[in-house]
Amino acid sequence: MQIIRLRVNEKIYHHLMWFLSRFSKEEIQIISENDEFISLQAYLNKELNKVEDGSAEYIRVDQLDNLLEDTIRKHEA
Repeated sequence: MQIIRLRVNEKIYHHLMWFLSRFSKEEIQIISENDEFISLQAYLNKELNKVEDGSAEYIRVDQLDNLLEDTIRKHEA
């Protein structure tokens, strides 16, 4: 599957979205790039860079389990 990023004039935006909606989800998936999407993308790129440059910090599965249990207990109270 290929990804295309477009900047579209407001005058044709609704026409383009109407046209794209005629395709099935298997053919075209519309990904809206709102502020939340862009923020999440920046965060994930930053985390990926840490993994690639070796500066990422990892925890063991048992440590993760303890953190999750603590979080669950905190929100159950």
